[in-house]
Amino acid sequence: MSTKVADNILERLRAWDVECVFGYPGDGINGLLAAWGRADDQPRFIQSRHEEMSALEAVGYAKFGKRLGVCVATSGPGAIHLLNGLYDAKLDHVPVLALVGQTHRTAMGGSYQQEVDLHTLFKDVASDFVETVTVPEQLPNVLDRAIRTAYARRCPTAVILPGDVQELDYTPPAHEFKMVPSSLDRSAWTALPSPSALERAAEVLNSGTRAAILIGQGAAGARAEVEQIAERLGAGVAKALLGKDALSDELPYVTGSIGLLGTRPSYELMRDCDTLLTIGSSFPYSQFLPEFDKARAVQIDIDPHMIGMRYPYEVNLIGDARATLRELIPLITDERSAAGRDWYGEVCAGVERWHGVMDRRAQLDADPVNPEFVARALDPLLPADAIITSDSGSTANWYARHLTMRGDMRSSLSGTLATMGCAVPYAIGAKFAHPNRPVVALVGDGAMQMNGLAELITAAKYRHRWDDPRLVVGIWNNQDLNQVTWELRAMGGAPSFEPSQTLPDVPYAEFARSIGLTGVRVEKPEDVVAGWRAGLEADGPAVVEFRTDPAVPPIPPHATWEQMESTAAALLKGDSDRASVMKQGFKAKMQEFLPGGDGRS
Repeated sequence: MSTKVADNILERLRAWDVECVFGYPGDGINGLLAAWGRADDQPRFIQSRHEEMSALEAVGYAKFGKRLGVCVATSGPGAIHLLNGLYDAKLDHVPVLALVGQTHRTAMGGSYQQEVDLHTLFKDVASDFVETVTVPEQLPNVLDRAIRTAYARRCPTAVILPGDVQELDYTPPAHEFKMVPSSLDRSAWTALPSPSALERAAEVLNSGTRAAILIGQGAAGARAEVEQIAERLGAGVAKALLGKDALSDELPYVTGSIGLLGTRPSYELMRDCDTLLTIGSSFPYSQFLPEFDKARAVQIDIDPHMIGMRYPYEVNLIGDARATLRELIPLITDERSAAGRDWYGEVCAGVERWHGVMDRRAQLDADPVNPEFVARALDPLLPADAIITSDSGSTANWYARHLTMRGDMRSSLSGTLATMGCAVPYAIGAKFAHPNRPVVALVGDGAMQMNGLAELITAAKYRHRWDDPRLVVGIWNNQDLNQVTWELRAMGGAPSFEPSQTLPDVPYAEFARSIGLTGVRVEKPEDVVAGWRAGLEADGPAVVEFRTDPAVPPIPPHATWEQMESTAAALLKGDSDRASVMKQGFKAKMQEFLPGGDGRS
């Protein structure tokens, strides 16, 4: 029997060591589906409930597996549904390949059913490489280039496959004019800055006495080197959210997350430093970086396209973080001045104070459960090899501030796109990347209603394929789209607009039990720890639902007491029952929320 184009595609994916493809069927990819049947489901076809989930699962797989994620969708609506997940890959710099069906070539231009101009549709999201295959000889070059580009530029790419092309007999490119052959190999490479650039960077870093380091996901492969240079500089280390798992939070000088969802020590670190080293981060909020005339700065990034645009850096080192730091560290002075030692001590003391503040915040009474306590209670229970995913929304605040990265833990969220509904598909992708590790997804009730409930069905379907079947979905059920509610109050000076913000109370735990999963509902603070334990000790996927208080604010790290009073006034404008819990003792409660516990730090 002759080899079809679709057969060749799957064969080439296997040659690139692709082990699974996340997708949803449709007649626009019938040729591929038939080939999968002939190939004994290799690479494995993982069926989601929705094509957007397929793309987000591919992103989660790529993030945690440190390898290419692949998703597949049919023509028209299936292709359109992929876009949000692919934009998540683009903005977070994740290698993902989308294989997309298209109507037959004979129907193109005829306003045929499900005919969409896919090349135009994908041109932005897959701007580094998108191509339509029209003849068999274009393969394998198109597929190879799409994969190689995704890896090299850490981006999504797309290959569009008309239905009739999938079913043609495959013929390779010939050794003749206007044919393009291809090769499989993708050898490792390392980028390094020039020696003179390294020397200039060392001069800047050695010049100061109050050093700060900001790391992102680009520093994840350079953990030991980041520790070494931090200790040489006597620096505090702040982490962009995508770099949360790049360095252990158990180190005394790690100040935690930075930005609106960040910590007070990270805010103070950037406010008071005189030198800054940024490693593998494109953190966008310059207002949380040092004042432009207060610090000399150096950046390390592997991508020349992304470097030098967040801060007026004196030296931009283009190179791999680990290799660059290994060249830079010997040039850093190993002796700190008395002022430098004092700075280091202040940073460590600030971190210790912050942990006390966070513990007090988590212990405050709420109605019925303090959402910060839910995250705080989970932290010591997490296995050292756990993978954690967080959704967007107020849950991301508690993830950023209360979870301590240690051991071999991995974690991520939709850092730049900040899309809702990513945590559960990320977690499923992580389970296929690491089937022997426990995964915990932290989700708000809005995101869970958006798509998480449906994707629990995917977890139930594939639970038996995972060596460690634990996938715990923790849900903050406050019946409110809470992050936007607080943005309305804090930024807009307005009470919550309930027609847009109020959510129905869905029985999440009951739904989990109805499809054969463990389901636990927690309505009292004293049951929170037991709820998490039940999920982590279950013999398969589990949903642990916590009834949390929507009136606990995600205070920004730089908040002043005057801003808190303004927020209180906005909250108390409303006459709803939601506001009533805060009407008594609001001032005392907010004083406790602020750093130091006195409301005026």
